[in-house]
Amino acid sequence: MTLVKDSSPPDAPQIRPEAPAARMRRGRRENLAGYLFMSPWIAGFLLLTAGPMVASLYFAFTDYNLFNSPKWIGFDNFTKMFDDPRWQKSVEVTAKYVIIGTPLKLLLALGVALLLAQSRRGQAFYRAAFYAPSLIGASVSVGFVWRALFSDDAVVDRTQSFLGFHTGGWVGDPNWVLYSLVALTVWQFGAPMVIFLAGLKQVPRELYEAAEVDGAGPFRRFWSITLPMISPVLFFNVLLETIHSFQIFGSAYVVSNATCGPADATLVYTCYLYQKGFKESQMGFASAMAWMLLLAVALVTAVLFWSQKRWVHYEEDAR
Repeated sequence: MTLVKDSSPPDAPQIRPEAPAARMRRGRRENLAGYLFMSPWIAGFLLLTAGPMVASLYFAFTDYNLFNSPKWIGFDNFTKMFDDPRWQKSVEVTAKYVIIGTPLKLLLALGVALLLAQSRRGQAFYRAAFYAPSLIGASVSVGFVWRALFSDDAVVDRTQSFLGFHTGGWVGDPNWVLYSLVALTVWQFGAPMVIFLAGLKQVPRELYEAAEVDGAGPFRRFWSITLPMISPVLFFNVLLETIHSFQIFGSAYVVSNATCGPADATLVYTCYLYQKGFKESQMGFASAMAWMLLLAVALVTAVLFWSQKRWVHYEEDAR
């Protein structure tokens, strides 16, 4: 029988297992520290997001004008909304803006991303230059500049006249002013372009090389390889830009000189909501409009998520 001596010195401290009660106290202290660090965000969420949302949901069922106490009227605001011709006009203008502006913006972003994905001199400069409008495009100052560009006898008007198109300034023409807003949102294609670039970098080069060996041309490679491989990125951009398009306000308000005109041609949904809530003091009606917008965006989002099963391809699906 062999005896094994303890190699530790006789005065070495003995490590004892932590008692369950001590572990619980230490866990509570760690949780308390975590909640303490999160407290500014929690307070901001409750006071600036959750609180106003709950209040607006209550106001949507009341007659409230910001000065008197709210009076419960049930679904009257929603029934009045559907009978309001200007509300119907705002839905029409917003839908037209989303349907035209979002696809054009994404097409331009994808086209430029395909060009910038190729190795060329000055690539970093071009990426920064194309991304810059996304940083400043939503500012009020750009809205004033855009309004000046598309006014009568301005740069756009003179260029059209030089080319033989005598349409006048877009800002003062109800048939053209909305397209100036579309041009402004298309000009801000930098953010989706960067996302497309990230997706294009993940496409394996071996797929293109194999397709070239099989005799596939550029269009065939784009349609059969590029689009399926970046379809998750495309879905993300479509979802994000569609939601942003529904929320347009600043550019329409500034370009129309705070009138949402002429002839309600730029009466987007949020602009009419602002007029009802803060100009006409019909905060109950405006709250009902806000929740209808939330429901519309949620419905469009649900449809997009439902449709992704047909055209979005993930790596997990190929395994």
